[in-house]
Amino acid sequence: MAAFALVLGRCSTTTKSTPILTTTQDSTYTFKTPHPDGTGKVYMGREIAHVMSAAGADWLERSTRQQEEDADAAIAALPLSANSVVADIGAGTGYYTFRIAKRVPKGKVYAVEVQDEFVTALKNKASQYALSNVTVVKGNEKNPALPDASIDLAIMVDVYHELSYPHEMLQSLHRALKPDGKLLLLEYRAEDPSIQIKELHKLSVAQEKKELSANGFALAEKKDFLPIQHYLLFRKAD
Repeated sequence: MAAFALVLGRCSTTTKSTPILTTTQDSTYTFKTPHPDGTGKVYMGREIAHVMSAAGADWLERSTRQQEEDADAAIAALPLSANSVVADIGAGTGYYTFRIAKRVPKGKVYAVEVQDEFVTALKNKASQYALSNVTVVKGNEKNPALPDASIDLAIMVDVYHELSYPHEMLQSLHRALKPDGKLLLLEYRAEDPSIQIKELHKLSVAQEKKELSANGFALAEKKDFLPIQHYLLFRKAD
């Protein structure tokens, strides 16, 4: 959680390990010989990627990020009002958190993190910016520690593919969303081989829809305006 895909220049293709699938008492997940960039833990046919640690903080704030990803356009497209309540899951350094906070001056942004270094950095930055509408939350791998039925929009920016417990986290987010709340996933496009991101740090629309639908979500909106990421907005399924 909280971790974005690895730096573009370091994302060369690596040789795959021969998979050896095993099952455990918990049939939600299986395990295989890990890919060099993966954990060996498999959810619905997808190996979960390694999490980027707080050591990658500088890359999250790199000067070229706006040009590469067009975060401004992504944030402008968010379905928000001035009083919306937003949860930035895996907020990292707050690259999205503090930009979104400007769009919800009468609302709130929960910056959810599991890594202590990021939690401290987020609190320091919120204090530095004097933003009263940003609340930093220490979650865990299975639960973002948010109140039930409190969130209008939850977002994960290049985070979902690294969740150690995607099933449990999605169930927790489903509870945290208001009845008409939405969940947005921004993920590097696996369908496009020209995007120089490591294989396990990319996701296809088909895979995202499969995993989200299994956890009570339905695709509400798909937009293709970002340079290298999918913009997939999910709602609670009927």
